[in-house]
Amino acid sequence: MPGAGKTTLANSLADVGLPVIVMGDAIRELAKKANLELNDFNLGSIMINLRKERGSGAIAHLILDNIKKIATCKSPPKALVVDGIRNIEEVKVLESVGRVKLLAVHGSTSTRFNHIKLRGRIDAPVTLTDFSERDKRELLVGLSHAIALADETISNNCISIAQFCSQGLQIIERWIMETDEYNKKVSSV
Repeated sequence: MPGAGKTTLANSLADVGLPVIVMGDAIRELAKKANLELNDFNLGSIMINLRKERGSGAIAHLILDNIKKIATCKSPPKALVVDGIRNIEEVKVLESVGRVKLLAVHGSTSTRFNHIKLRGRIDAPVTLTDFSERDKRELLVGLSHAIALADETISNNCISIAQFCSQGLQIIERWIMETDEYNKKVSSV
């Protein structure tokens, strides 16, 4: 859900060398190309309309070229982070180019609203009512289903940023290790 800490975690993973692709950046780029103000209404409308026109996995299709560039570079990373999955159809699109593990980040409504206010982005909802409307929009595109089917979930309530990021990093490191072990088994067959 918005404000849970996904981007904070993604940034901490970038700090340890993992490339990060932010799905919301693809929406912001479309808004800029259309000369639209980067506000919650416009970005939400683009997201909804794009999914209506091109299907639920539309946003994931927008980032596939970036993923392929990273995956085929001279020294590809062991993993990359996609920030902002909103539904299972996006996961299916991403699975077309590689193995996908989904980490859900949970935060209470008050925690998330405080995070949104603190980050100060231009598209942030100003009131709790606006924030609730944004939550409803996110749920309508399938976010709750993605959260329910996540491989793991971490909570960002009542812990420090360092603790939260450390938990996330431990999970990602374990997933990388499991993938390495799996790849060794497959290649030895």
